[in-house]
Amino acid sequence: MSLKKQAISLSLKSLTVLVLGFASPLLSANTTEEASNKEGTKVESILESTSSYFARFTYQVVDSVSSKTESLINEAMQLIGVRYRWNGDLPQSGLDASGFVRFVFRDKLGFLLPPKSSQMSKVGKPITREELQPGDLVFFNTMRLTFSHVGIYVGDNKFIHSPAKGSTVRVDDLASTYWDKRFDGARRLDGSDELSNAERNALIQEAKKLRVQTRNL
Repeated sequence: MSLKKQAISLSLKSLTVLVLGFASPLLSANTTEEASNKEGTKVESILESTSSYFARFTYQVVDSVSSKTESLINEAMQLIGVRYRWNGDLPQSGLDASGFVRFVFRDKLGFLLPPKSSQMSKVGKPITREELQPGDLVFFNTMRLTFSHVGIYVGDNKFIHSPAKGSTVRVDDLASTYWDKRFDGARRLDGSDELSNAERNALIQEAKKLRVQTRNL
């Protein structure tokens, strides 16, 4: 699939999944306007009543990630060769490290992650290097700052990421000298987060805006 088609797919398909949670089923084509309004009310209720961002948008996080790991990794692999661009969040214009990870999870699972790698390091539960499974997030200290870089573990001690200016999305080995000494930890999405209220609210507001945009498509 071309990068242009991926971007179109994101706009028309994934944003709807976003506000319902990536574990929720998509509404059927013949869903009535009344049903849509009820679903919107339900989502609003979840937004208002629960304290965790990920509880607001998901209720089967672990099952969803594990069941869609292969398609998630395939999605990431299709972006190999996309150029690095600071603050880039779309393949056609370039992706930085966090932009790459965010795009993959949003496009394939409809799941909205925070915009910065340091914030992503507060999502899910911490796991050891020995516990890594495909789909887990891996973090590195590349700027003399903890959690300043992020990638997606793909298995066999490899991870995929958008490294730095002048490079493109690629697969690297955790055991290589450079990445081994800069490894900063890993997280697995399990429905929990350690985000501040401000970070969580920022995501909620972004999700609401995306839902409005989706309705207007």
